[in-house]
Amino acid sequence: MSEKIPVGISACLLGEAVRFDGGHKRLAFAVEELAPWVRFEPLCPEMAIGLPTPRPALRLVRSAAEGNIALRFSNGQPGDLSAAMNSLSRQAVSHMAHLCGYVVCAKSPSCGMERVRVYDEQGSNNRKVGTGLFTAQLMQQFPWLPVEEDGRLHDPAIRENFIERICALHELNQLRRAGLKRHELLAFHSRYKLLLLAHSQPLYRELGRFVAAIHQWQDPGAWFNEYRLRLMQLLAHQATRRNHTNVLMHIQGYFRKRLNTRQRQELATLILRYREGTQPLLAPIALLKHYLSEYPDPYLAQQRYFEPYPEALRLRYGY
Repeated sequence: MSEKIPVGISACLLGEAVRFDGGHKRLAFAVEELAPWVRFEPLCPEMAIGLPTPRPALRLVRSAAEGNIALRFSNGQPGDLSAAMNSLSRQAVSHMAHLCGYVVCAKSPSCGMERVRVYDEQGSNNRKVGTGLFTAQLMQQFPWLPVEEDGRLHDPAIRENFIERICALHELNQLRRAGLKRHELLAFHSRYKLLLLAHSQPLYRELGRFVAAIHQWQDPGAWFNEYRLRLMQLLAHQATRRNHTNVLMHIQGYFRKRLNTRQRQELATLILRYREGTQPLLAPIALLKHYLSEYPDPYLAQQRYFEPYPEALRLRYGY
């Protein structure tokens, strides 16, 4: 990877002491494992609107009369911080179009992505139905942007999916910076075909029809924007063991005439064991990469499926 991927992050997750209690929520995966590949751009929205640390905790409150969500102090201290937070969020997010992903702090009334507690005006009842005001603005302005919470990134499948998406978006953004050329956009899509198949076959076919009609678009920029949205929505569907198995068997077909009986049986058995859950995905992929080095194929050689992110992250080791 020629340059680091720009990724936004809640400042507390990098270990900055910006939380309401004067502490942080350092995310080791980000600080220790992702840092060599990612250029983090931290922000604490609550500090950015002028709040000190430590400070009273904040909460989302639903107005009984209007149904609006307000950002208020949890200790009953007067003041509605919604206008300040919404203004800051709109301004800050407007300068983030270059980002390829964002890692937010779970449960936060400013940064939480989902299931943030929303209280009634008396503070006696709450439901986990909210989104932090900053993150809501982020996802509204950039619906294609990969956004994940710190807690969810402990799940191996969610972690891999997030990293896969930020790497794909980074590569796509590099094409845009170099100047949009139809043949390069088509080549990009070709490189990702097998990876997209592993995520959703129906959406893969739908996106393929969209790409085939690229020459009908007069404005490459408009096509790019729509393609980016569709691509990232497709990749947001987690790849499944069944879909991976179908892709592995599809790749196996490229080598059928070149492998001897023993090699074909060995590969088929490894794919079967992956499908049954007794081997990680890395095992059949490693064997396929070995055969690709022995029997080169131009189409397979370019496929991002074999290495959608830096191998050193070891994301395919555990399942």
